Amino acid sequence: MKTNAMRLLDLHKIEYESFEYTPDQKLTGEDIAKLLNEEPSHCFKTLVTQAKSKNYYVFLVPVNKELNLKKAASSVNEKNLEMIPFKNLLKVTGYIHGGCSPIGMIKDYKVTLDSSALNYEKIYLSGGRVGLQIKLKLSDLEEITHCAFADISN
Repeated sequence: MKTNAMRLLDLHKIEYESFEYTPDQKLTGEDIAKLLNEEPSHCFKTLVTQAKSKNYYVFLVPVNKELNLKKAASSVNEKNLEMIPFKNLLKVTGYIHGGCSPIGMIKDYKVTLDSSALNYEKIYLSGGRVGLQIKLKLSDLEEITHCAFADISN
């Protein structure tokens, strides 16, 4: 079944590969990278934050790294950011925890990728549901999300 992310990529005629695995909330991003036979640094998790300004921001960091909130805030010209509670994720993005993709959210939020993504022509990220990863060209991700790049991880 197609997700919002996949439908949007199809609409824009952007090529991608999809990879399904048995959904399991106990799987970490690093576990999923192993299932894909990829290095964790090649697979990115989507994190959603909110600033005191009430603006939401989306960040992608390698699954084996953590988002540095101070660096992330600086990258979007905010004083500080907080992760949004999982319970608010569906309402804010249209996706649930573990299946959140930066592509096809219910609103267009500012998206920033960790600059380590620039080491790859293609990256892996959530396809829009738990148990689904997609691999696409970084240039196509830039086109569809208008993302920026910054050093945002620890």
